Amino acid sequence: MKAIVAVTDRDWFELLAAVNPPEVNFWQPSASAEFKALAAGQPLLFKLHSPDNYIVGGGYFAHFSKIPVSLAWNAFGVRNGASSYGEMRRRIAKYRRGNGDPKEDYVIGCIILQDPFFLPRDQWIAPPADFSPNIVRFKGYDLRTEVGRDLWDQVQAARLLGAKPIADIAASGPMFSDPVLVRKRLHQGAFRVLITDMYERRCAVTGERTLPVLEAAHIRPVAAEGIHSVDNGLLLRSDVHTLFDRGYVTITPDCKFRVSRRLREDWQNGRVYYELDGREIWVPKRTTDRPAKTALEWHSDTVFLG
Repeated sequence: MKAIVAVTDRDWFELLAAVNPPEVNFWQPSASAEFKALAAGQPLLFKLHSPDNYIVGGGYFAHFSKIPVSLAWNAFGVRNGASSYGEMRRRIAKYRRGNGDPKEDYVIGCIILQDPFFLPRDQWIAPPADFSPNIVRFKGYDLRTEVGRDLWDQVQAARLLGAKPIADIAASGPMFSDPVLVRKRLHQGAFRVLITDMYERRCAVTGERTLPVLEAAHIRPVAAEGIHSVDNGLLLRSDVHTLFDRGYVTITPDCKFRVSRRLREDWQNGRVYYELDGREIWVPKRTTDRPAKTALEWHSDTVFLG
C-alpha cells in the first residue's frame, strides 16, 4: 500500500486537466533507469515544480516501458501532455539539454497511468513536510503510516469536493496490488504499449522485430464488445494485422495461424502468407498474458472468411 509523489510541469498538467483523458503518459525524457517504485494499481500523485509547490492530481500505475517517442506519440497523442508531436520532441530535447537531432527517435521512459484525476485550483494540496524542495523526480510514501494516511485522506477529501470519489487504497488492500485487475481497466494507449512489451517486441506470427511496423491488434474489437486486455491482444506486423482484421487470416484456439482460401481467390496472391499457414504462433511466457481461447474462437467463427 504505497504511493509516490512525483514532480511535473504545470504545462503538462494544465493541458491534461483540460482534456481530462482516461489515461496519461507520465514520461521521462530519457530511459536510463527502470521504474520500480510502484506496483500495478498503486497511485502516483502529481506535484508541480516550484513556485507552484502543490499536489494537483494523480493516476494509477499500469505499466512502465522504454519506447521510442514516435511510438509514445502514436499510442497516446495529447495524452502525453503535449499539444503536438513536435512540441513533445522539443520538450524532450530541452530536458536532455541538447539541440535535438530531428532524425533521432528518442527512447524515453513511459510511466503509464490509468484513470487520472485533476484537482481544481482551490483543492490543491501542500506536499508532506518531509518532501524536500531538492527532490526532482519523486518520493514514496507508505499509506499505512501516519504521514501517508494523512496525505491520502487529503487527496480523498479534495477529490470528493472536486469530482467523483476515489477508492480507499489503504482500506481496500489487495485489489490495488493485483496487476490482473488493472489490466482489465486498460485504455487504448496502455493496451498498445503493454501488448508490445508482453510479446517482447516481435510479431506473434512472423517473428518480425522492426518496431515501427508492429501493431497491437485486438482479437475481438472494442466495437464488437471486446476490451483492452492483454488476453484480447496480439502483436502483429502491420500487413498481418490488416488481413486479420479483414478475416483473411486468423489464429485458432490452439494458437495456430490459418490463411483463408479467399485471400488467393480475391487477390490472386498471398504466397508469403500461405507459407505460414498452420504455423504455431509465439505467445508470452505467462499463461495469463496469452490470447484467450474464447476470443480466438470468436474471431475464427465470426470474422475469418474460411
